[in-house]
Amino acid sequence: MSENGLSKEDRFRAGVIPYAKMGDWMPDHLPDHLPDDSDVLAVFRSTPQPGVPPEEAGAAVAGQSSTARWTVVWTDRLTAYEHYQARCYRVELVPGAENQCFAGIACRLDRFEEGAIANLTSSVIGNVFGFGAITALRLGEMRIPTQYVKTFQGPPHGLVMERQYLNKYGRPLLGRTTKPKLGLSARNYGRVVSEALRSGLDFTEDDENIDSQPFMRWRDRYLYVMEGVQWAQAATGEAKDGSAIVAGVKRCREAFPNHYVRVTAYDATYGRQTTALSFIVQRPAEEPGVAVERQEGPDHQLRYTLRSYAANQPPGQRYGQS
Repeated sequence: MSENGLSKEDRFRAGVIPYAKMGDWMPDHLPDHLPDDSDVLAVFRSTPQPGVPPEEAGAAVAGQSSTARWTVVWTDRLTAYEHYQARCYRVELVPGAENQCFAGIACRLDRFEEGAIANLTSSVIGNVFGFGAITALRLGEMRIPTQYVKTFQGPPHGLVMERQYLNKYGRPLLGRTTKPKLGLSARNYGRVVSEALRSGLDFTEDDENIDSQPFMRWRDRYLYVMEGVQWAQAATGEAKDGSAIVAGVKRCREAFPNHYVRVTAYDATYGRQTTALSFIVQRPAEEPGVAVERQEGPDHQLRYTLRSYAANQPPGQRYGQS
């Protein structure tokens, strides 16, 4: 018999089992049920359905987004389901409010993907606002342990590098979201960005509702916005937004019109720190091909070497006029 009053045989018996008896109610007055320092804690304010005890409502909130279901399935035996259960460890009535209670929920840390805020929020609150044990529910507060916070590496660069890109020092960076945030075509969106940057802003950003909707696909928005950024940069003589990279590529192509130009993007994220993207943005007008040379080594090993036909020309004449 377990401490919540449900034997192991009854736990795997077919039928509907209350959330509290499935192990999702573990009051913290029992020493073994105290939350760990590494647990993710959440406090919900709920209004249980008539006839539902506060403990059952709190256990339902805990179980709905972890391992609890209306019934038990045999695949529970393939997992250590107790380890992944979210548990309601405390229930308190809301002072001055009728039939409302606070429920403290604890979730073990290894339920969550490292550095994934979407997985964290969907696991804690993603499926708990529309089931029958409660009539109203609100998330009040969360405690995220330090161990989990440290898995978020943050952006690849900070304000110092952003100032280097924009060549802006000694003053705040000025930026704004584009309005209206819905309904603009990609062409008009780029026009708004260009006029905003020419008026003195350093950068603009998309609103949270903007993605790649039918009225303005992401690719079209990018092309028109970058065109607007270049117009603004030409009009003001300043680097705008992230266009410093584009301007650098343009100057390189103008300086070496008959050479290969390759852009390499470096991912500085800790733990990766490697080339994330690399592509050629310019090729010479005359582009000789390559020859494959095969050599036979010891034990009939074959070795292949690529040799450019351009190497047949003397230096200075390999890629057209220099």
